[in-house]
Amino acid sequence: MSNDITTTSLKLARRLRNRKFRSTAGEFLVEGAQAVREAVVSGHAKRVLASSHAAKQFPDLVALGHENLTPRQVSDLAETVTPQGIFAICTTPAFTMDDVFTPTAHLVVICSQIRDPGNLGTVIRCADAFGADGVILTTGSVDPTNPKTVRASVGSIFHLPIVTGVDLDEAIVRARASSFSVFAADGIGEDLNAIATQGGLDGKIAWIMGNEAWGLPHEKSLADQVVKIPMWGKAESLNLSTAAAVCLYITASRQRGAV
Repeated sequence: MSNDITTTSLKLARRLRNRKFRSTAGEFLVEGAQAVREAVVSGHAKRVLASSHAAKQFPDLVALGHENLTPRQVSDLAETVTPQGIFAICTTPAFTMDDVFTPTAHLVVICSQIRDPGNLGTVIRCADAFGADGVILTTGSVDPTNPKTVRASVGSIFHLPIVTGVDLDEAIVRARASSFSVFAADGIGEDLNAIATQGGLDGKIAWIMGNEAWGLPHEKSLADQVVKIPMWGKAESLNLSTAAAVCLYITASRQRGAV
């Protein structure tokens, strides 16, 4: 069943671009078939908005009903250059650190003041891909429901607990209380390969990933170990999300006995 989009729904979708409004409403907007699919499957999609073309292209996503968008309305709402014409208004998942540090948890990511929404979305996607049990965002980090973050996560935002607004000290204390070793990824530290070979990644690990511009000047002193990714080429450094992918892959592989 479909109906033309109501003025109320269109106004709400537009206002969800604003972080303060998203926080107050407890809702956010996702764009694109994959993100909408994950929102529907997870039960967080309250309303699906779609053009007639998108409704025909993605019938499974509109099977329970949707509100029709005109091409002009799609262009108005879209954040992408070539929009697929499908969106969902979603409830914002709410989690606490109890949801992250469960008795069976082994791998957690602590993002310390990550400001770039694309980077954060990719880190969340990597955490999901490599089986992390949750992501903690310290105070000062970008909003995980930022449209660019949601898009970069490609639906992973709906797959694992994401906790926001936590002081770094609090996250580290909780990690240690849950028997996690706390590692900080940095350009200067002990060799990641050497640590992995010596069995240093086999236990419960919480990785601290720092800000894109200034890294981890304070956080390093709080970690149990500072770790660097060895590089043999001429690149000065790795992008934050790339570094996170390497650290999480190697850690998850060691924990599962894959390498």
